[in-house]
Amino acid sequence: MSLVAIVGRPNVGKSTLFNRLVGMRQAIVEATAGVTRDRHYGRCEWCGHEFSVVDTGGYTTGSDDVFEAAIRSQVQIAIDEADLVLFMVEAATGITDYDAEIADILRRTRKPVILCVNKVDSGEKMYDSYQFYSLGLGEVYSISAANGSGTGDLLDAVVAALPEEEQKEDPYAGLPRIAIVGKPNVGKSSLTNALLGEERNIVTPVAGTTRDAIETYYNKFGFEFMLVDTAGIRRKAKVHEDLEFYSIMRSIRAIEHADICILMIDATSGMEAQDMNIFNLIVKNRKGCVVVVNKWDLFIKDSNTMREYTEALKARLAPFNDIPVIFTSVVKMQRIQDVLEAATEVYANYSRKIPTARLNEALLPVIEETPPPAWKGKYVKIKYITQLPTAFPAFAFFCNLPQYVKDPYKRFLENQLRKNFNLKGCPVQIYCRQK
Repeated sequence: MSLVAIVGRPNVGKSTLFNRLVGMRQAIVEATAGVTRDRHYGRCEWCGHEFSVVDTGGYTTGSDDVFEAAIRSQVQIAIDEADLVLFMVEAATGITDYDAEIADILRRTRKPVILCVNKVDSGEKMYDSYQFYSLGLGEVYSISAANGSGTGDLLDAVVAALPEEEQKEDPYAGLPRIAIVGKPNVGKSSLTNALLGEERNIVTPVAGTTRDAIETYYNKFGFEFMLVDTAGIRRKAKVHEDLEFYSIMRSIRAIEHADICILMIDATSGMEAQDMNIFNLIVKNRKGCVVVVNKWDLFIKDSNTMREYTEALKARLAPFNDIPVIFTSVVKMQRIQDVLEAATEVYANYSRKIPTARLNEALLPVIEETPPPAWKGKYVKIKYITQLPTAFPAFAFFCNLPQYVKDPYKRFLENQLRKNFNLKGCPVQIYCRQK
């Protein structure tokens, strides 16, 4: 998937545009310069084209901000990694020294660059945008990120300028892609080495040893898939090195390209906030999931510990708690094979196609017995169900009034699907469509 980076000096509206492109208020927006210090990632879809967007901190030099050097290097990393750069300037202030400096950097890159002038809220301000042609970056697009004017033309230009996805001959095409993800130092590389039976990846007690997403072909014991070991994803406040920002970007992309994610957590610390963030990232990207509780040998246990731990874990993962949980000690090679079997089972569920006849036979009687609640005196009648041709389990429920089927009833339908068909470990998407 292509990556678009939004760069510019502080307070030109980069985060406002980012929020508009990804369709949610993900980045903090404030009139104060320098609010964004980290890079935010999101997905944008336009006219059937999907791409990732990264919002960077404002590029400055010689300021009093202690974060200035880190922000500058983050911007440079985003430019290096991106397939296209959106350079944002502001109409009212004209060309500043910072704008000229950034334009100079961008002219030296071989990446496509699109120049957009923000805060063009009226026809009069349109004339202020023509001066930016002197930066030598080609066509200028006038937009207002706050109210959305001009963003359609800008997105058309972005989609047209994005490089064509190279169709390389992949000798492993069609094989399941399983990514091992989690916080630093939970044992991801140790698990990879244990599965492969060799010291494929460097393992040390120091968090952050693995810097890149490492792919390996696995073909043993009747299992065949691509195994991806990723760098640990830690909280933004804990990340200080440029190299680690780069590693985290690669890990996020590994999740996007995987079919199944093995989420490793530390048994001694349990499911922490950052583990939940990674889990939510897996669910948002609609990937199958297996939870591996590692370092189980260090946990103090009694007769019911494993069952109680599983129940507490699934309560945190609700409502998507139909996930295999495997307790391992990678160092002592305990239950390593169970991880492979669980991942293979989840992949089978993830790629399963359920015949329409079986779907209707199982669900229509249940829907007739428990129909959707009436809304403003109108009754919803679901006529039939079919599975959509997507990579993940998605189902269309055709009815007379799809707009009146609310989220609680969709969750009821999802529970019925899970009850009647084996969808363990897979996120399920429900769509209601007009009959």
